[in-house]
Amino acid sequence: MNRFLLGAPALFTLLSCASAAPSSPPAAPVAESPRLSVPVERAVAVAAARPSRKQVVQGIIPHAVRLVVEEGGKARRTASGVVIGTERTAQGVASYVVTNAHAVDVEDLKDPKMVITQEQQAELVEYPVEVVATGHVPEMDLALLRVPGHELSAAELATDTELELGENVVVAACPFGKSLSLSGGMLSQVEWDHESKRPKMVKTDAPIGYGASGGGIFSLETGKLLAIVEGYRTAKVGFAVADKDYSFDVPMPGETFAAPTSKVRRFLESKGFGRLLVSPSEGGVGQTAQR
Repeated sequence: MNRFLLGAPALFTLLSCASAAPSSPPAAPVAESPRLSVPVERAVAVAAARPSRKQVVQGIIPHAVRLVVEEGGKARRTASGVVIGTERTAQGVASYVVTNAHAVDVEDLKDPKMVITQEQQAELVEYPVEVVATGHVPEMDLALLRVPGHELSAAELATDTELELGENVVVAACPFGKSLSLSGGMLSQVEWDHESKRPKMVKTDAPIGYGASGGGIFSLETGKLLAIVEGYRTAKVGFAVADKDYSFDVPMPGETFAAPTSKVRRFLESKGFGRLLVSPSEGGVGQTAQR
């Protein structure tokens, strides 16, 4: 009896343990999906908002023009140019194009006519122009053309701080008197004036051809105008055919020289066109100035 009484609690405990369901192992923590940190999320958003290379180039194309100097209905000289501003006055609207001074030299022509052309959706549009300012070659090989009665798309000029070696660029010009042509490269040299602390010459390795003088060198990151092509170094190539010697000049790769936008600004200010250089918020280069 005592043994039964003494064993009953133990037997009850064992039966209770046997009837209880085995406890489940602890559940593994649910892994949360990784979340980007705020700086990374912001960087991704900025990259997504940044225009593509193609979009930047499409925005540059409307700024480029071809300059044609005619005489007697025939083209005597061709070059390139960049629209840098428009303005509205009491006399009407007008746009302004920067090109090279040597391209508008017509002293050797008797009855020259000067026009610019632009390609607009597979159509070639022609505008008469007049020279309103010229610099002295070679120190200031720049000229300013006025396009009366038309408001063209103007480029935005970059600042001096935006000239960086290795910057990816595109040259928009019309070499050999043909339609607009694009060539790519990088900003391969920036020559600084140590006294004024301003750039006085830039160079690109983008290939160009005869007639690209006056064309624009644009940043592929911002679409801004970095410089105006002034010229290029050439190499003479000669060969003989049937006992006759022939030779011609070809552009040397990496030897395209250009006037930086700081030089363009000085030129416009010195010629009385500083009004085209007011900030974009007020109108001016890349915008429409009111007068």
